[in-house]
Amino acid sequence: MSITVKPSDAIEDLTALLTLNIPALMLGQPGVGKSDIAREVTRAFLKLKKLITRGEGRNFIDFRATLIDPVDLHGLPTVDKEAMVARWLPMGLLPRAGIDADEGVLFIDEITDADRSIQGALYGLVLDRFVGEYTLPAGWKIIAAGNRVEDRAAAGRMSSALGNRFSHMTVEPSADDWINWAINNDQPAELIAFVRFRPELLNDFDPARQINSTPRSLAMAGKIIDAKLPAAVEARRIMGTIGEGPGTELNAFLKVWRNLPNPDAVLMNPAAAKVPEDSASRYAISTALAKRVGDNTLDAMIEYMDRLPKEFAVMSLRDATTRDPELAATKGFIQWSAANQDFYL
Repeated sequence: MSITVKPSDAIEDLTALLTLNIPALMLGQPGVGKSDIAREVTRAFLKLKKLITRGEGRNFIDFRATLIDPVDLHGLPTVDKEAMVARWLPMGLLPRAGIDADEGVLFIDEITDADRSIQGALYGLVLDRFVGEYTLPAGWKIIAAGNRVEDRAAAGRMSSALGNRFSHMTVEPSADDWINWAINNDQPAELIAFVRFRPELLNDFDPARQINSTPRSLAMAGKIIDAKLPAAVEARRIMGTIGEGPGTELNAFLKVWRNLPNPDAVLMNPAAAKVPEDSASRYAISTALAKRVGDNTLDAMIEYMDRLPKEFAVMSLRDATTRDPELAATKGFIQWSAANQDFYL
């Protein structure tokens, strides 16, 4: 059984394994964000602004183990007339020296779903870095990912021979990690507030259901919210994306959100603005202010948040400084954090 880690820990562990050139295997339920983690780690490790996944100069190859057969790894047989032997001509699916980037990551996805013949063909590539007459370029590393058997997502038990070639980890969602990702990836504030309010719905996965609330499906729901669809269409599509139960709760939360005081009005008159009494509304207004505040309105936000229970001020200011780190250098924030260090640190 592999060690369970949250996404931020997985990023640290994968970075260490890439440095050591040890093949890594991420396991986890569908929708947990394994592919996104692999891409983020590759960008950071190679110090890239953008991954190149198509054409010449590729530095990240998403290699789906379920979509190939052994000949795709070994290559096509061809005749070397001079030597009078048959050789294997490698396929263009794998990284090639002089054509692709000198350094990159080969991401072998859906490895636990792959046929045993494919898993067998991967033995040499993963451990010895060659298969047939193909050799993986020296600057390329390997990360693999797959679903867990217990999630019943077409995954089978990986052969022990292949499994022994990896350092394993099982990735499970973390509300704090997802919220930090959502803030930095411009997810709608109302969705972030909802996950704060109902963090257990970030990972409401049941393999018996076709539709589940997961980090991936919630990000899709964020696109639906941002689209400003007609209310009935939005409500149906949210339930069709994250499931009827979680969707009903998110739709109810959106009604609360849309009845909040205007965040700009709160920041203009923080002493007189109404303070909500129910938890859902408090989570909502705290997140809305964190999304809207700037260095010229931070003092007003702090004045308003000090009228709520302390945990909401801590949450809101953490979200605000995650979105805009320069806010942490303002006089108002420094004074507030010094006065509330028992809560904030």
